Amino acid sequence: MREGKEKDVEAGWGSDATAQHSHEHAETEPPPPSLSDRDSIEQDVLTEKLERGRSRQARKADPYEEDVVERVLSRQPSQITTRTRRSFASSRRTKLPPPPPAPIPVSDLDNGVVGWESQDDPEMPMNFSAKRKWTIVGFVAAITFLTPFASTILAPAIGFLAEDFSGNGEADLTMASFPISIYLLGYAVGPLFLSPLSEIYGRHVVLSSANAFFCVCLIGCALAPSLNALIVFRFLTGVGGSGCLTIGGGIIADIIPVHQRGRAITIWMLGPLIGPTIGPLIGAFVAQDIGWRWTGWIVLAASVPMVVAIAILSQETNARVLIQRKTDRLRIELNRPDLRSVYVDANAAPQSKSMVLARGLTRPLKMLFLSPLLFSLSLYIAFCYGVLYLLFNTIPLVFQDQYGFSLGMTGLVYIPMGIGYGVSLALFNYISDRTVIRLTAANHGVYEPEMRLPDCVYFACLLPLTFFWYGWSAYAQVHWISPILALLPFGLGLVGVWQPIQAYIIDAFPEYAASALAAFTVFRSVVAAFLPLAGPKMYDALGLGWGNSLLGFVAIALIPVPALIYKYGARFRAQKLNL
Repeated sequence: MREGKEKDVEAGWGSDATAQHSHEHAETEPPPPSLSDRDSIEQDVLTEKLERGRSRQARKADPYEEDVVERVLSRQPSQITTRTRRSFASSRRTKLPPPPPAPIPVSDLDNGVVGWESQDDPEMPMNFSAKRKWTIVGFVAAITFLTPFASTILAPAIGFLAEDFSGNGEADLTMASFPISIYLLGYAVGPLFLSPLSEIYGRHVVLSSANAFFCVCLIGCALAPSLNALIVFRFLTGVGGSGCLTIGGGIIADIIPVHQRGRAITIWMLGPLIGPTIGPLIGAFVAQDIGWRWTGWIVLAASVPMVVAIAILSQETNARVLIQRKTDRLRIELNRPDLRSVYVDANAAPQSKSMVLARGLTRPLKMLFLSPLLFSLSLYIAFCYGVLYLLFNTIPLVFQDQYGFSLGMTGLVYIPMGIGYGVSLALFNYISDRTVIRLTAANHGVYEPEMRLPDCVYFACLLPLTFFWYGWSAYAQVHWISPILALLPFGLGLVGVWQPIQAYIIDAFPEYAASALAAFTVFRSVVAAFLPLAGPKMYDALGLGWGNSLLGFVAIALIPVPALIYKYGARFRAQKLNL
């Protein structure tokens, strides 16, 4: 016990030494206080707080613990220096410095290498001002909310689609649900070429083009003359809408340092999580009151301002593309055809854009199937995303048929899930970056992407709870509040596993973040497109109770995935992938 305590004290008193060294290296510091002195300080701090607690006036006059620490330290022998006070107070507050930034590759024109002008080059995206960085993140987050929102806003209108285009009947309802699933197939196809295009031509131009295509296809959805036309336009809308999901993570990796990335990912991922939940809520009332075609017009009206703002106010963030443009310019200006980008391997054979594009088209799939890390995590999230859309398709049937809810009231059922999202997002925003800073400091200042995953397992345990609770409550037709409340832990658990895993993928594959996220998006979108189509037959065969229990057992089997990646991820990352 004494030995463990001594180690803790030494760690606390030494936490500030590195930060202060540059300012005080010229001074000769006296030796730090002994262990007994520190124990005495701790005891005096405790005594001071107890004395202060007896006086309300003292509490009002001196409410902060740091002041107590300073008064006690001021009464100690003279060898307790200002540096020691700061170190002690810092350790009491447990605030640790962020990990140091990675060095920026600079130009060396004598050797034909073009890079950044200096470590502080303002053109380097990582050196953008905080205002510019968070403005870009905000724009990307806004459009990333609207495209998943568009994926489900039509879901409550399945009955109206069947009535308008084909009449009534089971087969018609099955076909009428296809525009919902086909949108997610667009999510699966789009990243395969949008990701490599963004690596060649830049994130800004590709994202802006995809956003514009998304808006044009929304017009086609609103004016579709037939169900087949609606299916085609919904697929194309999904292709365009996948741009922000594929490229957004790469933009965040380009401009946000590791110790702030958790907050940025939280903002960006609000859309894919909350958007599909709010979509049915609004879509139900829109389809019921003014018609299903207005779902397309409403999304279009909200999207156009964001698309225009991104095109005009945002800018390129891909460092490789920016330096390649700079290299091309300097080759002409300096008449130096020998110049090359610092990001290009001098020993590699030169590649044309068509070769780079062809390689980029296959890279996401190679990464998915050659990287055990990416495959296992994508499989886990694909299951979670698939059952999310399965719930979207089955909730209207359960609550309208068994509980007699109207179409509009059925949309309100999704609110507890949204509350779970919000609570879990707030927790991730608060915990993630702090955990990274703490674990990095404990790892002697070395950051590892696996530091994003420790809390994943706890949230993963909430997912199976929803399936057992929701399934058997609906099966037994207990009071409607029970299956509605069962959706709350699903919202908590889904965000709690999704956010750390997405952050981990960005950090684990920084050079190919867009391609890794493309693979991640493709896998989950394919599963989400087809799993809901299998849902009705599964529930017909097993019923709501055992059908949802089957999903719960699968969720239990997948709980160890993030824990295993946390333990063995570094070993797998060390393996070289031939991309």
